[in-house]
Amino acid sequence: MPDPAESANPRYLAPFHPKRIPHHFVDVLIVGGGIAGLRAAMACDPRLSVLIVTKDHRRESNSTYAQGGIAGVLDPEDNFANHVRDTLVAGANLCDPDVVDLVVREAPAHIRELMAWGAQFDLSDDGELLLGREGGHSHNRIAHALGDATGREIMRAMWVHARETLRAQVWENTFTIDLLTTPSELTGESECRGALVWSPTHGKTFVWAKQTILATGGAGQVFRETTNPAVATGDGHAIAYRAGAELADMEFMQFHPTVLYIAGSSRSLITEAMRGEGAWLIDADGHRFMPEYDERAELAPRDIVSRAIVHQMEKTRRPSVFLDLRHLDAEHVRARFPGIAKSCLEFGIDIATDPIPVRPGAHYLIGGVRVDEHAATTLPRLWAAGEATSSGLHGANRLASNSLLEGLVYGHRAGQGAAAAALEEADTFRAIPLVNEAAPKSKERLDLADIRNSLKSLMWLRAGVWREADGLAEAAESIQSWRRYVLTRQLTTPDGWELQNLLQVAELMIRSATKREESRGVHLRNDFPQPKDAEWRRRVTVRRAATGPQIELTPLLDAPPAPAA
Repeated sequence: MPDPAESANPRYLAPFHPKRIPHHFVDVLIVGGGIAGLRAAMACDPRLSVLIVTKDHRRESNSTYAQGGIAGVLDPEDNFANHVRDTLVAGANLCDPDVVDLVVREAPAHIRELMAWGAQFDLSDDGELLLGREGGHSHNRIAHALGDATGREIMRAMWVHARETLRAQVWENTFTIDLLTTPSELTGESECRGALVWSPTHGKTFVWAKQTILATGGAGQVFRETTNPAVATGDGHAIAYRAGAELADMEFMQFHPTVLYIAGSSRSLITEAMRGEGAWLIDADGHRFMPEYDERAELAPRDIVSRAIVHQMEKTRRPSVFLDLRHLDAEHVRARFPGIAKSCLEFGIDIATDPIPVRPGAHYLIGGVRVDEHAATTLPRLWAAGEATSSGLHGANRLASNSLLEGLVYGHRAGQGAAAAALEEADTFRAIPLVNEAAPKSKERLDLADIRNSLKSLMWLRAGVWREADGLAEAAESIQSWRRYVLTRQLTTPDGWELQNLLQVAELMIRSATKREESRGVHLRNDFPQPKDAEWRRRVTVRRAATGPQIELTPLLDAPPAPAA
């Protein structure tokens, strides 16, 4: 009889046999079609065969929904040291300074490259790039496109450029169930050899690859309140964990302070650029409260603003606070934020004359698959880029508009590294005789939607903006119960695999949040309200073991070096 702990901790979610499933061979497999995945594909050598797999339409990703902008030192009054310093300060003394310096210095070239590919960034009246400011930034360095549709415009330009120059295949509506691993013939270590994917038209397919790049985005759907689209279910985090890759920083989920709150409706992001333009945060009584929490007021980093909003909601016993733009020029406001203006009008809200109800929502998972400066993971033949990773750039709190930037920088590096490695291998390679036997089917009905909704509500209540030991323990117990019920089954559809991935990611978040007994950045503990640099200037890392997650602590340098000018 199988061990219950092991059966609820499966290596593969679905059964397969190499004689019953078609095989496809490529040099480089890229899982995810957002900014990081597409940039990785563009960096691959054209002599290689490249396949991009996306579980939805190619433009359905967190990258597309990014409203704010992309940060880079493009103003003569700004410099790299300023951007580095702002990133380190926002990251609450947990960033990797070398990584921060690397990304900041590469930023301007990547932004200019986007412009060369046709991305229409907003320009001033004199034709110069219009640079805005967002929370945590000391200078104007945020480039926007179409006001509040930066991600959509960048992805449009990238896909147009890709169609003209890229030879990669793209499989849309194709779900990646698991990464395929096998012991290396040279070292005996487990290594990635591709993935098992599924589509509604072809069913399961083995995709064998010399090198694989993971660029699957975030996991906001773990929480009830989130800015993320429905596709952001942490699939990449979960499949990498099951394959044996090391993950880090999973306790750090950034909650965006301003998510449109209309009871009963879906949540949508209200960009930080609104506060950059001068919007105020007021409570239900009309009181502007941010100056009482931080001298930077509405331009404080996201963790501080989210914390202040939650406090103010508790004080007023109201479900939201409000963004107030009534003191700004109405025509400018509507022209600057056309997408948000349109969305709010659907609920009868004129953003220029009506306060906008907002509250925090899960926005960006800082933690993920651990990568080095080349975008290589700890699992040989697997690379990763973007929100699916933990690179050390963000520390304990991501600085606004550094996310699209990270996707470009690390996507480029992942593509270059994977391509160079693939070119060194022989032109021919073979399928590997992997088998995962079918498990007995349960006759008991499984209500996937009910468990998913219960999980999202539980995570919001017990692992949201504020956490404490008792609530985390309650969440851990419930998640383990659901895991025993759900992960012992071999489900057959994407909604089932998504639920299994959400449960896995939630467990890693809860375990990591329980381990970090301090408050730092976006990780806030009521029972440990202060940061503890002497004890906790370290990263919480996690790997899969036979009985569940194996947690370890990795110290950082004693003190970060001073930013270089």
